This record gives sequence, structure tokens and C-alpha cells, in this order.
Amino acid sequence: MPTIITHAAVPLCLGLGLGQKIIPPRLLFAGVVFAMLPDADVLAFKFGVAYGNAFGHRGFTHSLLFAALVPTLALLLCQWFKTSLLKTWSFLFVSLLSHSLLDSITTGGKGVGWLWPWSDERFFAPWQVIRVAPFNLAKYLTPSGHAVIVSELYWVWLPGFILMMALIAWRKTIG
Repeated sequence: MPTIITHAAVPLCLGLGLGQKIIPPRLLFAGVVFAMLPDADVLAFKFGVAYGNAFGHRGFTHSLLFAALVPTLALLLCQWFKTSLLKTWSFLFVSLLSHSLLDSITTGGKGVGWLWPWSDERFFAPWQVIRVAPFNLAKYLTPSGHAVIVSELYWVWLPGFILMMALIAWRKTIG
């Protein structure tokens, strides 16, 4: 998995690039939370749930069903987001789905349970370019930990920044 902070890159870059008129601050904040939400499944380790279990790490919280249902439930708060139902659902769906997509391009783990509950199979993208992040924070102070950070900067933050700048330029051109 990428670091929890890097999971915020997609909604941050997309939301800041599109601007507050399209993605209001509350929706942007929710997108960041939704992008990090699937990693709450690491709590399953505390209850003895195995990594490869459907309810373990990268299991049901990383599925397409979860990515569709949670934003649907969030529509109950649509007035709080101060935007339309479609915009709310779409942004939260992309934010949440980005988590499992980023996890699928890491160099470690057991894959992502995209098709739960129809299948317990785990999947990786055809290429794995992001160094898998360690669970132990102390490991970030090692050369291996530094390599993870550099990998995330190169493969997530840099493209996100480029996308954000392109969206800002597009907004200025049309507006």
C-alpha cells in the first residue's frame, strides 16, 4: 500500500485543480477522508483476521462494491457538501476507488479484492511501480523507507501535481 498520506493525493490534486466552485471545501475534505478510509481494514489485524481474509487488509473495503455503496450512503449528507448529488457521488466514488487502484500498483501485498463479494480473488494492475509502504513507522527512517517516499513522489504526487496544474490552466482558459 502507499502511505496513508499519499492516498490523499488523488482527491487533493483533483479537487484543488477543479477549484472550489466545482469541488467545495467540505466535499474536498470528505474526498480526502474517503481516499484514506479503506485502510481502516488494518484494524482487523487487532482482531486476529488474516491478511488474505475477505475482511482482512485489502479485502472488502477495497472492493468496487464498497467504492460505490459508501458514496451512495454519503448522499444523505449532500446538503452539507453544498453541491449536487451527482457531483458529490462522483467525487467521493473517484476518491474512494483511487485507494484500491493505487494499492494495485504497489510492489507488495496480496493484491486487491475488487470483486468482493462475488469473488475472493485478489488482483494487481498489470504493472507495479509504487514501492509498498511498511506498516512500521520506524522503517521510514531506513533507506528502504526513503525509497518508498521517493517512489510515491514520482508515481503519485508528481503526476497529481501535473494534473492539478493542467486543470487550473483549463479553468483559467474557459473562465
